[in-house]
Amino acid sequence: MDNTNEPQEFDLDDILKEFGDHPEENPEEPGETDGELEALLAEVTTTVEPSDAEQLAEAPTGEPEEVSFAEAAALSFETEASALDGEETAADGEASPPVTDDDTLRFDPSEELAAETEAAPAEERPIDELIAEAIAAESGEKAKPESASPIEFNPRQRLRELKKKLVSGPEKRYYALAEVGLGKLQIAILINVIIVLLCAGVTALFVLGMVPESRLRLVIFSQVLAMLISGLLGSQQMLDGLGDLTKGRFTANTLLTVTFAACCVDSVFCLMDLRVPCCAAFCLEMTMALLSRYQRRSTEMGQMDTLRKAVHLTGLTKVPGYYEGNTGLLRTEGEVEDFMDTYQTPSAPEKLQSVYAFVCLLACIAIAVFTGLRGGLHLGVQIFATSLLVAMPASFFISISRPMAILEKRLHMVGTVLCGWQGVKGLCGKTAFPLRDEDLFPLGSTKLNGVKFYGKRDPDEVVCDTASLIIAAGGGLVPVFQQLLRSRNCAQQPVKNFQNYGTGGIGGEVCDEPVLLGSLSFLQDMGVVIPEGTMVNQAVYAAIDGQLSAVFAISYARMRSASAGLVTLCGHKKITPVVLCGDFMLTESFIRSKFGIKTRRIVFPTREERTALQACQPDSETPVLAITTREDLVSAAYAVGGAQSLRTATRLGVTIHLIGGILGMLIMLVLGYLGATELLTPTNVLLYQLVWLIPGFLVTEWTRAV
Repeated sequence: MDNTNEPQEFDLDDILKEFGDHPEENPEEPGETDGELEALLAEVTTTVEPSDAEQLAEAPTGEPEEVSFAEAAALSFETEASALDGEETAADGEASPPVTDDDTLRFDPSEELAAETEAAPAEERPIDELIAEAIAAESGEKAKPESASPIEFNPRQRLRELKKKLVSGPEKRYYALAEVGLGKLQIAILINVIIVLLCAGVTALFVLGMVPESRLRLVIFSQVLAMLISGLLGSQQMLDGLGDLTKGRFTANTLLTVTFAACCVDSVFCLMDLRVPCCAAFCLEMTMALLSRYQRRSTEMGQMDTLRKAVHLTGLTKVPGYYEGNTGLLRTEGEVEDFMDTYQTPSAPEKLQSVYAFVCLLACIAIAVFTGLRGGLHLGVQIFATSLLVAMPASFFISISRPMAILEKRLHMVGTVLCGWQGVKGLCGKTAFPLRDEDLFPLGSTKLNGVKFYGKRDPDEVVCDTASLIIAAGGGLVPVFQQLLRSRNCAQQPVKNFQNYGTGGIGGEVCDEPVLLGSLSFLQDMGVVIPEGTMVNQAVYAAIDGQLSAVFAISYARMRSASAGLVTLCGHKKITPVVLCGDFMLTESFIRSKFGIKTRRIVFPTREERTALQACQPDSETPVLAITTREDLVSAAYAVGGAQSLRTATRLGVTIHLIGGILGMLIMLVLGYLGATELLTPTNVLLYQLVWLIPGFLVTEWTRAV
């Protein structure tokens, strides 16, 4: 066939010959191929009831028209399209117009498709399958049935699930707290501080005799008004206290509400007896209660903000008997529910504070009744109100919230949250903390600065033997030497008789030759002759068959996260860092010189012990104690060290305030028994509160040292 641009003349028989309808007249194509193509076309058109030949027979014939090659191709395309795509373009049962005697022979697909729709069998094969078989047959291959494709793992699926949980949990809670805000609490705290200062100043003027007797009633009114304003600003605290009472709980807020009621009743008797009430002490307590509320809310907002920005969660969990009988803290996969289900659970100090508040109320009532029977109703009410003020020192309200607020700010910087008091308690005690290669030197902090070869060995052979031995040892140097292998187009070789000497060197047989790798001092101890001028501080010395072959200069960058984490772990006596690094260069002397820390608490187990410890995995049912959103060492170290500091500060703060409250009630009992009401002045009560405020603030600063 001439492939020129000039049009050629064809009749209908030539067109049919061209497309294989008469194989015997087409000598260019073998008969077998024509038979296969004819069978294939018959299979494709099985769903069409009236055949093309019948329609051609019924169509009026005339003299053969001159048809161009392009028109013939278009005709063939129309015919095949009408047979294959019948289901998609079938008409609504309308008959097609009769074929006319035009210049070009055309087929109306609507009639064909309507007939196909009516005559199609019930079990018709899908068009897509027929097309696939036709394509396979044309390429000489047999059509293969479709098989179920395997479900591919999508690495982003886990992130999508995590983000969905974070949006419905921490992020939703964060925006709910952000909508409420902290501004109102800050204004209320500021106004209460001003009220306390004004009340304390007026009381001091009265004690110094600078207030005339005619102004005494005005002083009393001003004190009562200040107390009412303070109570109004802290009304939410008292409502929470009443709400806790309806739930069967007696908390510090409930005792604060009872104290406000007692002080209001005492104010009425103060107006009758012309004595100044202890409103300044109550305003100070309300200020501390509001400060505690502010700290709790800011802490919760910080925790939710930490979680809502996470892209992955790593949990810290306990494994009993991990190393030498000590509990181990291992990292595992964390879930959002591990934090959301535990962070609002009341802690043991909070429960103790609630129990003390209820016992305190009963004791104050007993002291007031005892005093009232001896000195009358007025004295009994005065003793009751004053006993409540001294039994709950003002800083008692922040003894639990302030240490956690201080610690949370530091944990927020490293992307860590503690899973409630359960997590705090679980992270305390004597524990072993495993240190991995990526903890001390994260990915990218170890680099190859250069290499110098010695002897007559092929450099590629030296690199291959060195890299094979390092890969067998594992550790942070593996990625560095794998990259070196790829750059030289070398292949890793098997290692026999591998041995870790534990003093900064390893050995083994590669390609039946002994290879030693390690520091300069290690190779010298092994009897390898080191030429002069090869002193490199951080380098891997390679000796093959007892001869120095290369020196690889390695750069270990000290990361701030690793340094801060090591300092935190080594600063707690109950934490034992256990080095499980595979890098033979990370010896005790190297870590001490690199990070500038004391390594006497760091344990370096043998290779067999490291292998056993690395194989230890936590139980899936073990509760998660803390969650980190980063992979660096400081995130996990701050969780462990912070939990121990938080528990110590909270327990010590609660104990100090319990002592202060019990001592205050004993003083009130003695004064009530003696009837020494002249000592129950507002100034003395306020001074008693301020005295216990000092150790309260100092103890809560404990967590700032993490």
